[in-house]
Amino acid sequence: FVVLLRKSIPQNRNLKTATLLSVRMRTIEMLYKYKINITTSLIIVLALALLFSIMRAIGTLGSSSFSWMLPLSFCIMAILPLILLTKNGRNEIGLLKPFKNSHYFIGVAFGVAAAFFCFVSGFVIFGKGVENWFVNIGNSYKSIMDTTGMSFLTLNLIFTIPAVIFSPIGEEIFFRGILQKTLEKKHSVMTSTIVECILFSLVHLCHHGIIKTSAGLVFLPLSASLWVFQMFCVAFMFSWLRLKTGSIYVSIASHAAFNMTMNFLIFIFLWN
Repeated sequence: FVVLLRKSIPQNRNLKTATLLSVRMRTIEMLYKYKINITTSLIIVLALALLFSIMRAIGTLGSSSFSWMLPLSFCIMAILPLILLTKNGRNEIGLLKPFKNSHYFIGVAFGVAAAFFCFVSGFVIFGKGVENWFVNIGNSYKSIMDTTGMSFLTLNLIFTIPAVIFSPIGEEIFFRGILQKTLEKKHSVMTSTIVECILFSLVHLCHHGIIKTSAGLVFLPLSASLWVFQMFCVAFMFSWLRLKTGSIYVSIASHAAFNMTMNFLIFIFLWN
């Protein structure tokens, strides 16, 4: 009896492993339109993340004639669910109404508070110097076009409206949606969230940390590290909102509120 029992243990383990893999395969097939395994799906989303990072770097740190690559990357992110995901997959990443409509107000409040925290911390540590992340983001706006004499309203029409539409929709759908859910097919929710937030925070070095000067690209190690840490925390907040409310629309609203508040603070307090 003991010998038979010992022989049965590996078989039971193999059966458990096979069952788990079968469940994961079914879930990944329910997420994507195409019959791909977990490894292939991870390679695809990581390759897309790399592509979007390259487009962002060219659009922000390259010649001003290539600035259109940044909004283009956001547009591609936004339409990916229609290209890659099934209807069930789109629901799974959170393209659903939140559990309560009041969750939108919570998301907006969190986004505004996070932007104020980033503004205050940058101003207290670096003042109006170039190492202040919001100062540098404001300078990037000036590099796109001549803003001399523009009113507060004009500045917001040109820079804030795109900032509350393109990046919140595109980034939330890709990072908190497709990337997060694909990672969850192989890893835990916490591990997937940490990986997704790390990638999100690192790509934002293109907006601050690596800056474009007349002498070329310059890296600011201290402020870059603080900026990446803050972006990681902001991304984690967006992920938490997505998880708790059941809707990616809430994290989109929170992201839009963050960007809008950021631009208002830049134009009111840091704009020369």
